[in-house]
Amino acid sequence: MHGFGVALEPARLLYCFVGVLVGTLVGILPGLGPAATIALLLPVTYHLDTVSAIIMLAGIYYGSQYGGSTTAILLRIPGESSSLMTTLDGYQMALQGRAGPALGMAAIASFIAGTVSVIGLMLVAPQIGRLALAFGPAEYFSLMLLGLTLVAYLTGGAPLKAVAMVLAGLLVATIGQDPVAGTERYTFGIGSLFDGLDLVPVFMGLFGVAEVLATMEQPPGEARISAPKGLMPTRADFRDAAGPIARGTFLGFWLGVLPGGGATIASVVSYVTEKRFARHRDMLGKGAIEGVAAPEAANNAASTGSFIPLLTLGIPTNVVMAMMLAALTLQGIRPGPLLIQQQPVLFWGVVASMYVGNLMLLVLNLPLVGVFVRILRLPYTYLAPVILLVCMIGAYSVNVQVTDVLVMLVFGVLGWAFRKLGYDATPFVLALILGRPMEESLRLALSLSQGDFSVFVREPISAVLLAAVVLAAGFPLLRGRLRRSRG
Repeated sequence: MHGFGVALEPARLLYCFVGVLVGTLVGILPGLGPAATIALLLPVTYHLDTVSAIIMLAGIYYGSQYGGSTTAILLRIPGESSSLMTTLDGYQMALQGRAGPALGMAAIASFIAGTVSVIGLMLVAPQIGRLALAFGPAEYFSLMLLGLTLVAYLTGGAPLKAVAMVLAGLLVATIGQDPVAGTERYTFGIGSLFDGLDLVPVFMGLFGVAEVLATMEQPPGEARISAPKGLMPTRADFRDAAGPIARGTFLGFWLGVLPGGGATIASVVSYVTEKRFARHRDMLGKGAIEGVAAPEAANNAASTGSFIPLLTLGIPTNVVMAMMLAALTLQGIRPGPLLIQQQPVLFWGVVASMYVGNLMLLVLNLPLVGVFVRILRLPYTYLAPVILLVCMIGAYSVNVQVTDVLVMLVFGVLGWAFRKLGYDATPFVLALILGRPMEESLRLALSLSQGDFSVFVREPISAVLLAAVVLAAGFPLLRGRLRRSRG
């Protein structure tokens, strides 16, 4: 109650609203990202009290998870990397004239997951924060290996094609400097590639530019997007989405707590899970409401969960949390186990502001659904250049480099070619996301064990995860053999 008293002060309500509004806009505009926005606004926090500053910056982070779904659903361009999985079913729903229900469900799932995860943060923050320390390099490697093994569930086609795309994604992830030795790999002397490929231009190319190229092949008179039929989810939509929202919230919250987890990985894991448990799992990728509800719930729950290690242990779990740590440090506050006792106004004020901020986002986003859907009424001859312009501006704004625009165009052509050849780009993207942290975890685990590979089975958590890898890899083979024996 004291936290609500702090968060409901008029000035702090204003800063909370500014934060969630800016976060929504950041999510809608590809390329900018919450980390860059928070970095740009750090000087502004000098002139604010600590509580107001952190409330505003936190609003930018979880608000961006709301906004990222808008372009993902309408234009097949993930505004944030955490909205990548939303493009798979959200855009298909838009093609079927159901962009309104998709946007509405994204906002509602985000609100539910955000609110529930704030309750989790309030109740079990210190205990969960300590649990995150149980994950070392071996456990992280095994967890990411499990994620890549489950990639077969992401595609409805041939598993061998999925494996080929995973290997291609891992290869592309090695571009840049070696994370241990520092030597260059596949940079060809291009300085802008020393730090590897940025994910945002790659995503916009594989999905946004590739979609434009694929649509240009259609006859001029052929309809591309059906007229919107409704603006809100139906009762059947809510019934189908209830389970995915619950599972996405649970997975996202826990994966957000883990260092290196974050909203992007949470949304991927949530989508893979729905491939196994969703009521209409066969429709995933073809316009199922579950494919929107689950990843949107997961990325919002993860964005809240990532505050737990920061506030209770002083450990930033991702780049955005590192920016938040910098903001706290600039205010003369060092997060840690004693923060709740020493700074109760800050801790409970920020927690209470998340309740308020999620409600603001729901009120802000639902009325805009009809406005966003009107974008689809534009003739595609006008919409396609706008999409390309947005993609080019977004790619350039990441590092202010023309190279990123070229990378986006190259991957746009590759994404179009993948479609023509029947290869799903999603396993490629998943491997690209996990490739670098997976390599770092592998090499760090082997360095600590002096090259002894048994470290991956000696650690209990790692051993359980590797057992799950074996089961996940063997299940498709066993299922195929059973089908052949029945035949």
